Amino acid sequence: MPLESPSFRAPALIRNPHVQTLLPRVLRPLALKWRGEWLNLPDGDEVELCWVAPEPRDNTAPILVLFHGLEGSIASPYAAAILGTACRMGQRALIMHFRGCGSRPNRRPRAYHSGDTGDALVLLTELRRRYPQAPIRLCGVSLGGNMLLRLLAEPDSQHLDITSALVISPPLDLAACSERLSRGFSRIYERHLLKSLKRKVMPRLARGELPLDVSVEQVARLRRLRDYDDIITAPLHGFADAEDYYARASSGPVLDRITTPTWLIHAEDDPFMPPDLLQRFPERAEQLKVEVSRHGGHVGFMQGRGWRCSSWLTERTAHFLAG
Repeated sequence: MPLESPSFRAPALIRNPHVQTLLPRVLRPLALKWRGEWLNLPDGDEVELCWVAPEPRDNTAPILVLFHGLEGSIASPYAAAILGTACRMGQRALIMHFRGCGSRPNRRPRAYHSGDTGDALVLLTELRRRYPQAPIRLCGVSLGGNMLLRLLAEPDSQHLDITSALVISPPLDLAACSERLSRGFSRIYERHLLKSLKRKVMPRLARGELPLDVSVEQVARLRRLRDYDDIITAPLHGFADAEDYYARASSGPVLDRITTPTWLIHAEDDPFMPPDLLQRFPERAEQLKVEVSRHGGHVGFMQGRGWRCSSWLTERTAHFLAG
């Protein structure tokens, strides 16, 4: 599935990987207009969907589903670039918030993780029921991208007739990416993500809602994402420990099983990932097109000059949706 447009090239003044990563958070785009829907799940839990307005009246209009990154949401900067582009092209655009990432806490004593494909499968099955004639395209960002790659590698996804997928900055090797986040300036991102995770889990632990032998004080003292995954994420979702979770949830080892036309976008200077990330997984399916730029940071890909910078992901999304 060849790409016709040129690869991303960062302007010299904003080429630094941390500038690329942080600039979208500084130059926030206009918020999207959307309507919410709570989708009930088979185990009694729920996830929040946000449908971007205006929605097409034609039930055969193409659909774009976005799966966000760790602690992301409809308010994440990339959501406006990706979903807004689809909406302007007359397509139906929505984001699925992972459990606990919507506007209220989820019901069940669990959360979400990088390899949790079940909820996405429920949503896509429901979309296929509601819109049987509509082409469905998927986009996954960071953690959501890792989840999406694993979903596309599963036999259960084949009956959904997904047209294509776009995956941006996925952490293909969760253990290596966790280690990278604990070094140098990248610890800034680790602390930010860890703070958000703690803010959600600590009240639930205090109320006794989670089946974990962990105290609020223990969580408060955590300083690394790997430690959080070791005592919270792993036991809460049936993994032995962080190492087991990373090994079983990473998408890199299943890249050769993907049968859906998929574009993977990656920056070599991504501060969330080791520089040799893609070289670790040379076995890839023919349907997987990998596009690598020298610069771009983590879900950055900003172009332009000064305060007139814009997201290159807008252009890439438009190209993807028109393909």
